[in-house]
Amino acid sequence: MKKIAIIGAGISGLYIANLFKDNKEYQVTIYEKKSSIEVDEGYGIQLSVNSVELLNKIGFSSFTEEEKFNPKKIDFYEIKNLKKICDLDISKFNSKKSKYTTLKRSKLLQFLKKQLDNDMIKYNCSIDQIDYDKDSIRLIFNNNKITCDYLIISDGVFSKGKSLISKNKSKPIYNDTIAIRGSISKENLKNINEENISLFLGSDFHYAVYPLDKDKKFNFIGILKHKLNSNEQKNHNLYSESFFIESIKVKLSQKVSQTVFESLQNIKLFPVFVSKNLYNPPKNIFLIGDAFFAFSPSFAQGASQSIEGANELYEIIINNYNFYNFRLKRVKMVNNRSNFNQFAFHLSNPIMIFFRNVILRILTKNSKFLDNYLGKVYKN
Repeated sequence: MKKIAIIGAGISGLYIANLFKDNKEYQVTIYEKKSSIEVDEGYGIQLSVNSVELLNKIGFSSFTEEEKFNPKKIDFYEIKNLKKICDLDISKFNSKKSKYTTLKRSKLLQFLKKQLDNDMIKYNCSIDQIDYDKDSIRLIFNNNKITCDYLIISDGVFSKGKSLISKNKSKPIYNDTIAIRGSISKENLKNINEENISLFLGSDFHYAVYPLDKDKKFNFIGILKHKLNSNEQKNHNLYSESFFIESIKVKLSQKVSQTVFESLQNIKLFPVFVSKNLYNPPKNIFLIGDAFFAFSPSFAQGASQSIEGANELYEIIINNYNFYNFRLKRVKMVNNRSNFNQFAFHLSNPIMIFFRNVILRILTKNSKFLDNYLGKVYKN
């Protein structure tokens, strides 16, 4: 029996453990540095069809209609005048069993966790050292030594596991943006279609609101252009400090309507760090999720790519393929689209905004373009 160690109990780590759990040829253990998996009421995520189809393999279709939502379209608006630009029908990529889905991240984590035996997850395990040779991999957690045949590192964008094996040569870079997450009641959202994702485009800022369940509790996610100096980027406590939160709120109040601003609840800030390059780890050591590559959030593919990459890795370990080469082309495509979206969503020049809106109206109705730009990502 081959032993697999997974560092990190996030979406990708939990999902791949679910794939391996019934395979008698492998013994899987997840090592999580926190004392528990955070499954409190949280913020929303979007799952495009490519990931929903994969989640259905482990029972995601059993989710009740009350626990999730299936938006039909993305409605584009200008923040400045709240005028609708156009809409994009994302339901065209749905199948009978797999549909574009929005839900609370906590609900997905709860689902992934409950599928696993309790003894598969070891908590309070912070990785200290990784040694390897051609025959085995040796890990040290809190002075406890563990040996495994395969190591899967899925501990996020600031992956300590990745830093250890790359000797700190592969670090994420700050994207010059702050993600602002919160919640808002539908009563405070005027003149939008509650069945859809509403995407508002503005100068150096865009935000999206979308329902999370049948009760139509709405998630708010905004991406704000904001410079940080090198010391601020290193200070991971900065984003929970009151003076910094208030400074971002001031900028936010200048970007959105007073009604939206005053209605936002549970605001939290997250600096957006993205991957600069891809790192190919040693044999039998693999990276998935944000540890493999962290995208700009402007294409809403973070969770979906974590699930998709984990599924690919499972198939590759079983069939002994090269995961890095297999995943490389896919990641580059999604990353290019994410970066382009952020650029287009944040335009400031009135002339460029005019032409962007004209082009959006044309392309969102062009089936050939949509099949290429979205279909190649949404369909596995």
